[in-house]
Amino acid sequence: MASVCFYFQVHQPYRLRHYSVFDSDNNYFDDYKNGEICRKVANKCYLPANRLILDLIHRYNGQFKVSYAITGVALDQFEEYCPEVLSTFHALADTGCVEFISETYYHSLSFLYSKDEFAHQVRMHRKRIQELFGQTPRIFRNTELIYNNELAEYINDMGYEGIICEGADHIMGFRSPNYVYTPPGQNNIKMLTKNYRLSDDIAFRFSNQDWAEWPLTAPKFANWVHDVNGNGFTVNLFMDYETLGEHQWEDTGIFDFLNHMPGEVLKHPDNDFKTPSEVIDSYDAMGDLNVPYMISWADMERDLSAWLGNAMQSNALYEIYQLEGAVKATGDESLIEDWRKLQTSDHFYYMCTKWFADGDVHKYFNPYDSPYDSYINFMNVMDNLQSRCRNAAGKVEQNKSHKMVTPQ
Repeated sequence: MASVCFYFQVHQPYRLRHYSVFDSDNNYFDDYKNGEICRKVANKCYLPANRLILDLIHRYNGQFKVSYAITGVALDQFEEYCPEVLSTFHALADTGCVEFISETYYHSLSFLYSKDEFAHQVRMHRKRIQELFGQTPRIFRNTELIYNNELAEYINDMGYEGIICEGADHIMGFRSPNYVYTPPGQNNIKMLTKNYRLSDDIAFRFSNQDWAEWPLTAPKFANWVHDVNGNGFTVNLFMDYETLGEHQWEDTGIFDFLNHMPGEVLKHPDNDFKTPSEVIDSYDAMGDLNVPYMISWADMERDLSAWLGNAMQSNALYEIYQLEGAVKATGDESLIEDWRKLQTSDHFYYMCTKWFADGDVHKYFNPYDSPYDSYINFMNVMDNLQSRCRNAAGKVEQNKSHKMVTPQ
């Protein structure tokens, strides 16, 4: 049995507008650009991909299944800029063949800096998924698949039954990503590890004409899936949803590939499609998988260097989380929301100086000419946010003082 488990990450950040050191406007985000990009990607990816997947579910009588992790900030932008995207996700949810996965609402790195903030964002996201799609997520994936044993233990304590992890070679060792695992000492939660080779064949190599396997056809890919029979139970294909139509444009044949792939996979009687929850329900764990240090699905290194690889990133992240107590003490919901939007990992990804082989990845949808411009712009915003904190704190103290004064 080879069960194909499709998981798509759906995310769009709130991009910052150009913010100079002399700026004092509390509106930090580029509403025009955010709306423009959201609608552009919706027309190239989200709408055609959702309609095709809905058609495939119906065509194969519910045998084709997929799962999504949609960030809270993406859901907010769909609601504001392209509500038709949300309606197509509703239609997918109604099929019973689509699972929605939990993550941090703001696609943040909060687990690395504040467990309280992390837990709050996870609860926020879970609540939004319940309200929108009528599902209570059983599976968790952290931002950019950042993962270690500590995270698994924390998520287990939050009641999740499964967690998604990168199947990096230096972690897997002799093990195959095509089995289910458990974290060390955590038998109540199962790990699904990404088959990065087959995932990246679609996500990154599909249109590369220098690739030895180009062109990638549905029958060829189905044969690779079938080869897993006897060597594993699940083929975990985890990738950005924008692979469909945005990273791999329509003229590459990516939609045609997806259109024919389920039929080719299902031609083999031992193959099927499962959601992550169905995978953990169907297959026993093959043993522990120890991940003592942080890994991610980013770049060739599969570590945190895409967000913490230089002093600018480290400083910006330190400053944003250093403000947590002061921001929350104000009780100002608008200020707190801005602070949370500034936690989105993309802001720090734009500051990455790792060019070379990964350069095109780091420049994709990057609104800045250089990582240094990104850092300066972000810190200018931070300076204003800190001023708002001080002003709000002063008002809080002033109100306390007034309440303590008794009439003479």
